[in-house]
Amino acid sequence: MRALFLVIDLALELYVWVVIAMAIFSWLVAFNVVNTRNHGVAVIGDFLYRVTDPVLRPIRKRLPNLGGIDISPVVLFLIIVFIRYVIELYILPNVY
Repeated sequence: MRALFLVIDLALELYVWVVIAMAIFSWLVAFNVVNTRNHGVAVIGDFLYRVTDPVLRPIRKRLPNLGGIDISPVVLFLIIVFIRYVIELYILPNVY
């Protein structure tokens, strides 16, 4: 059982890095640093969008409109940190 929670914790940590990669990628596209007409860049962008958007979309719906600023990744980070904190402090010490 402990191994299952450790795998969940690892998956959450990896997902945080994927969300960071998506945020950086979206900034690079917005500032025309990378060209999405390049096939490799388009594939990476499509992958990052498909992996992160189903989780970020419900958060975006509940947040107020802040103009061009998207703080949904920050809210997602806080949620993931809370889940990891609960797993580490409350669930793992009680699992043998």
